[in-house]
Parts: sequence; C-alpha cells; structure tokens
Amino acid sequence: MILGRIIGKVTTTSFEFIVEIETKKFEYIQVMQKDYGYVLCQIYEIEKENSRTIAKCRVIGYKDKDGTIKTMRNPFEPGTEVLLAEDRFIQEIVQIDKEEKGAYLGTLDGKDIKVFLNLNKLLTKHVTILAKSGAGKSYATGVLVEEILEKKVPIIVIDPHGEYSFMKLQNDEKDDIKNMMRFGIKARGFKKEIQEYGDANMIKDAKPLLLNEMMDSEEIVHLLPAKLNNTQMSLLFSTIKDIPKLNFDLLLQELDKADNNAKWNIINVVQYIKNTGLFSGMYTSYNELVQSGRLSIINLKGVAPDIQELIVYKLLKDLFEERKKEKIPPFFTIIEEAHNFCPERSFGEAKSSKIIRDIASEGRKFGLGLCIISQRPARVDKSVMSQCTTQIILKVTNPNDLKAISSSVEGITAETEEEIQNLPIGTALVTGVVDLPLFVNVRPRKSRHRQAVDMLGMTKDTNFMEELDDFEDKELLPLIKPNITANDLKLMDKDSKIKKVKTMLLPCYLFVCEDKNQRYNVLVEMENGNIVTQVDNFAIGMLPELEILEPFELKVLQKAFSIKEFNFEEFVVKSGLDMKSKEALKKLVDLGYLDYNRGKYTLSNRYLLSNLSAYACNYKIEFESIKYTKKLPKVKNIDEIKEKLNKFTTVFDNRECFLVRYDIEYKA
Repeated sequence: MILGRIIGKVTTTSFEFIVEIETKKFEYIQVMQKDYGYVLCQIYEIEKENSRTIAKCRVIGYKDKDGTIKTMRNPFEPGTEVLLAEDRFIQEIVQIDKEEKGAYLGTLDGKDIKVFLNLNKLLTKHVTILAKSGAGKSYATGVLVEEILEKKVPIIVIDPHGEYSFMKLQNDEKDDIKNMMRFGIKARGFKKEIQEYGDANMIKDAKPLLLNEMMDSEEIVHLLPAKLNNTQMSLLFSTIKDIPKLNFDLLLQELDKADNNAKWNIINVVQYIKNTGLFSGMYTSYNELVQSGRLSIINLKGVAPDIQELIVYKLLKDLFEERKKEKIPPFFTIIEEAHNFCPERSFGEAKSSKIIRDIASEGRKFGLGLCIISQRPARVDKSVMSQCTTQIILKVTNPNDLKAISSSVEGITAETEEEIQNLPIGTALVTGVVDLPLFVNVRPRKSRHRQAVDMLGMTKDTNFMEELDDFEDKELLPLIKPNITANDLKLMDKDSKIKKVKTMLLPCYLFVCEDKNQRYNVLVEMENGNIVTQVDNFAIGMLPELEILEPFELKVLQKAFSIKEFNFEEFVVKSGLDMKSKEALKKLVDLGYLDYNRGKYTLSNRYLLSNLSAYACNYKIEFESIKYTKKLPKVKNIDEIKEKLNKFTTVFDNRECFLVRYDIEYKA
C-alpha cells in the first residue's frame, strides 16, 4: 500500500513524505533505494500543515546479500514512493528472536508480529523493567518469569510485597482469557515450579529462609546496622582480626571478654541481628534455592526494611560466591523495588547496594543474570542501570525518572521520551533487544496476577474492602505504618473469617534515647504509656513504676536484675543484702516485677527492666494523608512518660506521631 511520496531534504538517516493515505505515528514503512533494494523505516512524528499532512521518518536499515542488517550510505531520491511495510519484511530487518529459543513477550504494536526476546542476551546482559506505579511493571515481569521458567532456567525473586505468590495459580481473569487466543497461549499455573521462603506464620506453604551464620570479618562489619565510632570500630577489629570465620554467638563471647565500655554498643547491635533468627548453622541449601525450572520467591512481606537489606546482601553474596565456584547452576535474579536495595548514592546507601553493583558488573562472566524493577528510575543506582543491556519501559511520567531513563538507555530520542509518557497500560517500549526501540503489546499472563485474585472466595457482588468501615479523608499526618496493610490481611484470610478491619490511629511519641554512647529510638503509645516493642504485630512492654518503691526495695530490684535467677539463700550470698530483703522480694513479686515458682525467683517478662535499645524502633515517621476509622485519644502526659524513661535511659528528643494499627472483627 502506497502511503505517500518523499519530499524536501533527504539524508541517509531521515526524510519526510506527504501522507496520501491515513497512517499513524511509529508505523513501519518500506522505501525502495536503487543500490540496496527495500529499506525499513519508521514514522516518528506526523504534522499537519495547512491542507497537507507530513510524516517525519527515520531510517532503520536494509538486509545485505550476506544476510546482515546495514544502514544506508546513499539517501533516497525525492519523489520515491513510501509503502506500508509488510510483516515479513519487518521481521527480517528487526530480527526478532525465534519462538523455540526466545521469550515470548507479546506482539509488535499495531502488528500481528510476535516479539521473542533473546533469552541468552536477557540472562547474561541484565534487564531493567521500569514504570510508574500501576502501569504494569509487575505484570510484565510475570510474563518474563513465565517464559524463563518454561525454558527451565532457575530464578530467584526478591519480593518485598508478596506479589509473585499468585503465579502458582492459573489466570482466570475473563478479559485475559479472551485475549489468550489472539496471542496463541493458554492459561496455566506454576505451583510445581514455585517455592516461597519467608514467615511461615504469615505466608501459606512458605519455608523459613535461614542464612549461613559463618562469616568473615568483612561480612560481620558490613552487616552491623549502626554506624560505629572509631573507638568501637577499633575494638571490633581487634576482637575479630585473628578469627577467620565466626558467627554472632562467638562474636558476642569475644566482645564480652573485652575490658572496654565501647563494647556495649557493638553487643547491642550484634544481639539485634542475632535475635532476628535469620542466621543458622543449618542454613537453607544453595542447591535447594537454585535448581533447574525452580522459581524461589524470597517473600519479604512483614520484614522491617533494614532487615530486608541484610537478607538481600547476605543471600546474594553467598549465591554469587557459589556460582563463581560453579557449585550451583547459572540462574536469573529479579529484584523488585530496586530503588530500596540499590539506591542512587545521593539517596543513601543500602546494605545490599554493593553486592548488587558487583553482580551487575561481573555477574555475566559467571552466568548470573540480573533484572532490576523499579517505579522510581531516578532513585536506582546509575552504575547498576548502565550495566543493563535490555530495557522494558512502561508508562513513566515523572520528569526526573524520564531524565534518568534518557541518560541510561541508548536510542531514546525526544520523540520516544514523549511517547513513554503516553503509553497505554499493557504497552511497553523495549530497547536493547534489537538496534531500535520497539513498542510491544505485552501478552496476557498465563498465571494469576495479584490484582485479579479474590483469595476470600467472595461473589461478584461482594467486595472485601466494602466490608471495611466507611473511611473519610483526613489531613496530612506523621505516621509510623506497619509493613502489613489492610489488603494484606485480606489476602491472608484464607478461611474468610474476617468481617471488618478498622484502621486505628494510636497517638505515640518517638523518643530519641542514648545508652553507653549508642543512640536509638523508642516508640511509646500515649493511650496507656507502654513501649511498642513490635510495630507489625503490635506487641508492647511496660516500664515498672519505680517511684512506688522504697530505696531498699529499689536496691533489691537492681540486685535481682543483675543476678537474673536465684533462690532466697543465693540472693543473700550474691547480693550482700541481709535477711530483710525477703519482704522486699515478696513485694516485687506482688507488683509483677519478679516471678516466683518452686522456690526460684526470675525476672518477669511483663516489664522492660533495662536494655531498652533491644526494643528500638527502626521505623521512620512519614507524613501522609491516610483514610482511617478512628483517631484514638491521647491519655498519658508526655512529661510523665519522659520522666519515667529517664530512670532507664537518657532522653534527648521526641517527635509526636501516630501508629497505624488494624483492629480485626471476626465473623461469629
């Protein structure tokens, strides 16, 4: 079909033609050149000028006699006919990969031409998938995962929000099923191929992920979450310098021997990591995680952000080392929310940043592929982005993100950048697979996508969110939010027991405290004056009312705390106090500060008697507008709380905030 004829100035890379038959932007065209035969070109802009329409085009290339694709050295002649490109000719020039060895992403926009991405290139030269929130990046990633799984390549997915669990199930979305026939695919689930690792109490069928507890000194130092001063760092190095491999128990033993007060801050942060229960001598086998045709999902839902970084760092470092030694097969790593795990350096440094940079720069040598997914390209480490040869870009509108894409992706022109902002949902700009950017209609998922799942088994007329209390928009508030959302609670309600979920705002103060040269935050709720020890599961601990104790009783409590567990005779010997202490011990038991059972006194776990840094709050206050059911009243006086805290620690500052808490009402 003749679309028009070339006019005006013509170069070897671009030209214009007057449109005689209606066409569209980014349409493929072919033009005859006397020296080369037909040459593939593409319209990049269409302009209307008075009574005529002009299409601006760029030259892609032609197929030489030896089968290679080349660019022109001689321009077209003005007046030459411009034809609509035939599908066969587009495939020849663009050289989209073949079905038997490629990953079927979708079809060329506006054409019935299947686009197969070169898997070898994807798995060895890295991929980025970029899009604004809600534009379909996780959906497109799921399509890619399906294709890679069907080629039996092992995959590790770092999944902060539990989005990939749904791939176990077959896609039953009506619109998707209708489209599958057009794309030539059938729905299926991947239950046999998937194993999740995470909190088994929260995630159905998940195995616990246990990391290798044996580490060298470099790993130990890197894992510590707090910044150490020069004195503390010197002490740490002198403690571990002669130990080639150690775990946290051994490190704590060695630190305890040190005659230096600087050890206490190090002991606290080491104890904090040890208490996560992530590190073990019986760690998850690397060959279990990485095996042919297996998708291992590292589900980090409900895990605090600082701990997520530690998991990603340690896991990827160990797997990379195993791959270098060829102890595990080549595999593909997908990192969701990559801006949190390898942020651009101006936005801070995550514990996991260094290992991701190492994999991006060296992974291809050892058969370790990397896929970086983010809704904020401007916040992703530029050195990681620049190592990714293939880019799958969906709709992006933020100017800073567009600038980051333009600077890191080859072949992005001003026209293409503008088009990225207007991409419809389901269409992706794919670069790096071939020499020019391709607009691809992403095929339907064979497996389920999170948004299409009704895990409660409700009818069409019933919506879980409609069962929640009516919300109203509120003002911008300082919030501390748990990692688990109301929607997560819906997904975890396998037996449809939840009737309502109320979002309550609990008034709190975040106190900045210091012990033994260590600063940390303590979150205190102002309804009852208790310390919040766990944000996600809302666990609390009480401070004892020391002011109700006589001086001698207080002294007995202090001695009891240092001894921990004892009978009365042992207490008299070890404390140096006289027999009068028996009455004081009885009062402490009556108050609940001590427990007494079978002649033994122990510290009560109902009260936080010391070491408040072990219950530090690592969540940040964020100012957001939130829909909530009720804002609870502030009952306690801040000065009284501060005075009580000062008996156990030194308070430097405080910030008012609200803790988001979910109250669940169950069906009768």
